[in-house]
Amino acid sequence: MGAERSSLGGLILLAFVAFLFVCVINGIFCVRRLFFRYGQDRVTLRSTGHDLKPTDEPLQPGHYDIRPYSRRDTISITDEPWIMRIISQSSTGRDNTFRTEVRKRDGKCVITGTINRRANRDNWTGFLAAHIFPLSSEDYWVQSGFSRWITNKGERDTGINSCQNGLLMEPTIHELFDGFYFSINPDDGYKITCFDEDNRSIDGRILDPVCRDPYNDLSARDELLRWHFRQAVLANMRGAGEPNFETDFPPGTDMMGEILSGPGAAKRMEVELSSRFGGYFLPGTLQSL
Repeated sequence: MGAERSSLGGLILLAFVAFLFVCVINGIFCVRRLFFRYGQDRVTLRSTGHDLKPTDEPLQPGHYDIRPYSRRDTISITDEPWIMRIISQSSTGRDNTFRTEVRKRDGKCVITGTINRRANRDNWTGFLAAHIFPLSSEDYWVQSGFSRWITNKGERDTGINSCQNGLLMEPTIHELFDGFYFSINPDDGYKITCFDEDNRSIDGRILDPVCRDPYNDLSARDELLRWHFRQAVLANMRGAGEPNFETDFPPGTDMMGEILSGPGAAKRMEVELSSRFGGYFLPGTLQSL
């Protein structure tokens, strides 16, 4: 989308993504329903020259041009950072408390609805507590003041391991969530939106209410879900999208070699090390927890 031969972004069309459209508003890519506000931007299908009108009809494949109605206005792509993330590998007392509280609150995969029927025997095989904001980027969490959204943190705790920053998921769902293949929009009825092929048939489902009861102080925070959704938009729709990373390293695999030869090697290595050791120290310090 954009000027001739200048692509600002794109998306893979799925059943529910068909009701979404990428608009550049106030310098940030936003995913919104096709009922975009008139008087700000016009969206034209390049092959026909026709402006889009509000409709529930699926968005058709093609190139779209977004232009402001006023010549005094401009459209630009946001430089808001995308946070690389991987499944956390650390295991500390802080992580254990996080895991226990998320399990107790949810008791099921809040994306698929699969209930853990072995929970009464404290067997959680097939279920993982996922951080909404990644534990490996705790320094960024602190610098950005995200702890202000957490209401049940301790005096010396950054809040990143609060269950308010967690959801219980099946392992494959957790991996997809960490890779921004799907996200949850708290401003659209907690609808799940897939940004790539939907192999698990979760596109259009609704986040289970068990983890978002507004009267439960332990519920996942809307602000963090909203942050994750924005990150998913940036990762999948800005420009050509962000790279995917290999995560399956069987015994005997040269994990270091594969990471160093893959995309974003330096940043990936930094995130891997932070994921494994960051949980043992206070962010930005060498003070052990």
